[in-house]
Amino acid sequence: MSAAAVDFSAWLSERAQHVEHVLARVLPGEDAVPARLHQAMRYSVLGGGKRVRAALVFAAAHACGPVLSQPRDADRELAQDLAAAAVELVHAYSLVHDDLPCMDDDVLRRGRPTVHVQFDEATALLAGDALQPLAFDLLAQMPIAPALIVQAIRDLAQAAGSLGMAGGQAIDLESVGKALTQQALQQMHVLKTGALLSASVSLGGLAGAASAQQRKALDAYSAAMGLAFQVIDDVLDVTADSSQLGKTPGKDAAANKPTYVTLMGLAQAQAFAGELHQRALAALSPLGESAVLLAGLADFIVLRDH
Repeated sequence: MSAAAVDFSAWLSERAQHVEHVLARVLPGEDAVPARLHQAMRYSVLGGGKRVRAALVFAAAHACGPVLSQPRDADRELAQDLAAAAVELVHAYSLVHDDLPCMDDDVLRRGRPTVHVQFDEATALLAGDALQPLAFDLLAQMPIAPALIVQAIRDLAQAAGSLGMAGGQAIDLESVGKALTQQALQQMHVLKTGALLSASVSLGGLAGAASAQQRKALDAYSAAMGLAFQVIDDVLDVTADSSQLGKTPGKDAAANKPTYVTLMGLAQAQAFAGELHQRALAALSPLGESAVLLAGLADFIVLRDH
């Protein structure tokens, strides 16, 4: 798949639909006991979202491994599917918990009621609790070398834990009403948002049998894109409406949370996102044309309007 041949929008749409089918297959059926819990799990995961993290898995694997041929390498394709589903499950769990009244207390997600509103708080809590171990169950089934499975599990566990997403959310809650420096704000978002995006790229590299040099390029790319994603999220929180975002806009400002916009101003935050965008694209140069999909995702993340 060369830069000239790829239709990025079509690829992204196809991958989103593909991972939706994978997720529908790996999640317990809504009639399986306990039915209400499984219904809440499926509600929280299926039927929406840009699937950026899953796309990063597929794009990183494409950048590092041979292009999938016909007939496709079934093991390599399955490894990518399981890794992509795993990062989407962890992402969904984090959104369910972040929306709870004890956290961000939000009522809208992906254009519909949040899980605790649609079901109840206890069910939402349990749904998030159940989605996380299911992600690691999927990684354990990847048809790759055992040592790479262990690495994949460690990468995702660290991204989700106290030195990753959970830690970033804790810092976020502690920072309400405080004036953070740019360094402190950046550290919070490296953990809260960047860690899972980086893990998505890392898992794609593992599924694509990345070399040490390729992993280094992927790490530099994901570090820049993880920050850029959050900067753009902060920008959109003040420039987009709920119909565009699919969630409640202006929540961070209303809660007096520090953001890149409140710290830097809108124009400077947008400029910073542009700098990170260029840094991410530069990091891909060692990967050559095979990084076309990762470059497309960098454009998509920074230039999106919702």
